[in-house]
Amino acid sequence: MARPGARRLRAPALLALAALAACARPAVAPGPAPARAALVADPAAFWNSATVYFIVTDRFLDADSTNDRALGRRHDGVLLRNFEGGDLAGVIRKLEEGYFDRLGVDVLWLTPFVEQTHGAVDEGTGRTYGYHGYWTRDWTAVDPAFGTKADVKRLVEVAHRHGIRVLMDAVINHVGHVTPEDPAWPDDWVRYEPTCTYRDYATTVDCTLVKGLPDLRTDRDEPVALPPALVEKWKAEGRLEREVASLDAFFRRTGYPRAPRYYVIKWLTDWVRECGFDGYRVDTAKHFGESVSAELRKEAEVAFADWKRAHPGEALDALPFFMVGEVYNWGPGGGRLYDFGDRKVDYFAHGYDGLISFAFKAEAHAPYDTLFAHMEATLRGPLAGKVVLNYVSSHDDGGPYDRDRQDPLGAGTRLLLAPGMAQVYYGDETARPLVVPGANGDANLRSLMNWDDLARGGRTAEILAHWQALGRFRRAHPAVGAGTHRVLQAAPYVFARTLDAGVVHDGVVVALETGTGTKAIPVGDAFAEGTPLVDAYSGATGTVQGGRVTITSASSVVLLERRP
Repeated sequence: MARPGARRLRAPALLALAALAACARPAVAPGPAPARAALVADPAAFWNSATVYFIVTDRFLDADSTNDRALGRRHDGVLLRNFEGGDLAGVIRKLEEGYFDRLGVDVLWLTPFVEQTHGAVDEGTGRTYGYHGYWTRDWTAVDPAFGTKADVKRLVEVAHRHGIRVLMDAVINHVGHVTPEDPAWPDDWVRYEPTCTYRDYATTVDCTLVKGLPDLRTDRDEPVALPPALVEKWKAEGRLEREVASLDAFFRRTGYPRAPRYYVIKWLTDWVRECGFDGYRVDTAKHFGESVSAELRKEAEVAFADWKRAHPGEALDALPFFMVGEVYNWGPGGGRLYDFGDRKVDYFAHGYDGLISFAFKAEAHAPYDTLFAHMEATLRGPLAGKVVLNYVSSHDDGGPYDRDRQDPLGAGTRLLLAPGMAQVYYGDETARPLVVPGANGDANLRSLMNWDDLARGGRTAEILAHWQALGRFRRAHPAVGAGTHRVLQAAPYVFARTLDAGVVHDGVVVALETGTGTKAIPVGDAFAEGTPLVDAYSGATGTVQGGRVTITSASSVVLLERRP
């Protein structure tokens, strides 16, 4: 089990880890990925077939120890509520090593990198710092504990070179806590009460998310001046005139009033314009008026177009800007609507391409076909043309699919073979502990990435190899996440997925719980008689004869694709 401490974030032997990762791969390299750009005409199919890797940056990898105590922060918080050293440089290192390529990742989502509150607060769980990135002090600056603006730009550039998109975590609902080191925001910018009680729309939206967390007044249109503390900060940093001039230009172009939400929309979209982020994951989306999301989307699209014009040839393709929302407790069973009790809201009609499913981690306990058929029917029914992002664990869900990591292989199988977009939370693929002795609350979910366990090999390397095989198969075949699901055999369980979207024609057959050794797997009409196939999991090959293919492998998972 990984123990807390910044030092453990550093991969102890990077060359050894690289060698280990290579050895942990399945016996056959993945086949060529499809021309994903061909799915531009069907963005929902692209995103539902994608795999996103979600990182709490501070907990992933410390590649630059010089910024571990940035802004004078001490390591005096309670267990796993301090800054522990993870940084953007660590993510860049793993990008360059190909860690995410081997996992089949299409998209990175990182917790917010903007400057956080300098001090700590006690939220009832003990002294806590804003290591997670959701306590903003300055939307225009990178928190030095995470790195620099140059690091942000380089991360996006390196990700794009690997064919990986990057989502920025956009926080527009609230600012950071007031602490002895962090001044209060003006009353015309934020409300400090009442605390949300979640009884209806008003008590979910027009309130503070938790006690003491200042809520941005996104509902107001009255102009406000810049907060004095921000003015003094920018003046001390020598950039006040530049920032004010940029704001003036934004408000002239848009005609928006200088209300709090429009300042923040400007600051958030500047990161898209400067760095080329491909989309947003919008935080706490149900806690501010849904019209704000549509305004954010509109300006983000303008910023994305500006970045593409300024960086010809650097965009991965012509896919539009993407936005997925965190509407806490929404699940696809409710269709497009979220019910506040006294009001139902269609967030898909307010700028969102997709929403995170808070139901999937519970639904994942169902039999395979119950889970898969339900997800496919949802995406072809009430949510046709929209995106659902599934997960089995996350940074703030205290009831993950497998809290004790007793079923890490099954978790990967259910998540990565389910229809819909898949979110791998950092360490899902290595069974990173979600329970840490002495930690309280959501700190358990944010333990340090267990690179040391991976370096030792054994069971951790086996788990990673399983997730890599499934992830690369999923990336190579958009039919897995966006195709039509058909059961070919109940036991052992065999299904086909096929996708016909424009010029993309893709099909696979998957068999689960087959046992080891030799097995004859039905392929239905997914593959014609005489088609040579390969099992992307084991590397075993066979040819379709009599509607079946015979495979011999040491695994009970078979992932069939055409042999190159």
